[in-house]
Amino acid sequence: MFRLTSLQNQRIKEIVRLRQGKERRKMHRFLIDGRREIRRAISQKFPVEEIFFCPELADEETKNWVIQLEKTSSHALHFWEVTENIFTKIAYGQREDGVLAVAKSVKKTLDDIYHQLPTNTPFRIAILEGVEKPGNVGAILRSADGAGISALILASPGTDLFNPNTIRASLGTIFSVPTCVAEPEEIISWLNLHHITPYAARVDGAIPYTDADFTIPCAIILGSEAWGLSSHFSGGNIQPIFLPMCGIADSLNVSTSAAILFYESLRQQNLISTTR
Repeated sequence: MFRLTSLQNQRIKEIVRLRQGKERRKMHRFLIDGRREIRRAISQKFPVEEIFFCPELADEETKNWVIQLEKTSSHALHFWEVTENIFTKIAYGQREDGVLAVAKSVKKTLDDIYHQLPTNTPFRIAILEGVEKPGNVGAILRSADGAGISALILASPGTDLFNPNTIRASLGTIFSVPTCVAEPEEIISWLNLHHITPYAARVDGAIPYTDADFTIPCAIILGSEAWGLSSHFSGGNIQPIFLPMCGIADSLNVSTSAAILFYESLRQQNLISTTR
């Protein structure tokens, strides 16, 4: 393991640049903070390329894990030991693990997503349009993973899919849920082509969410908290559903709404499977 000690090292400067979205898109690389998140990326065979490790900040479990990983990993994964001041510079926020990774961005298409959908059971996918906060996207990914959602599609995203805050809020589940980014028109055509029933969560929806049939191949569509869903996701065969609100607020946080809808869809599928 090579040791880096200078903040002026060119590799360190390049890593710092990855804290900016435009640089991540330009370099097709992103940062993964934390042992748990890195382990999940590696277990899902995500292309992790580099590990930066600060022994002064790591506990014994993390130290042993990094040592074992270095022994068993391929030559394609490079390891760097860094000083505490360097790690503080490259890490995104306050992390106590003392380990950070650089991974290559994986861009999937809608066709890629379709080929990853299960064929032996009705699948459920999530579509997010214009969601701005990376923490919300990460929380939705975490709920999607927990509720067995097969894929997540971002339409006109307001944030970078591989924003470090997205990865952190997802607890690394971003690596287990197939994801892609596409334009709304492309998504609508794709849903129609594959006969996927779309349910759009809207404040003015006509169907209570419990009346939606989530036991068929379907998509659960949610919009941003500021603007809701655009006109792209209305009309046609799109079913507008709503969550009842008993107080003065007219809507919930988008990640909360997503969790409710995802688990209702799981409940319905479990109910059908136990009665067959």
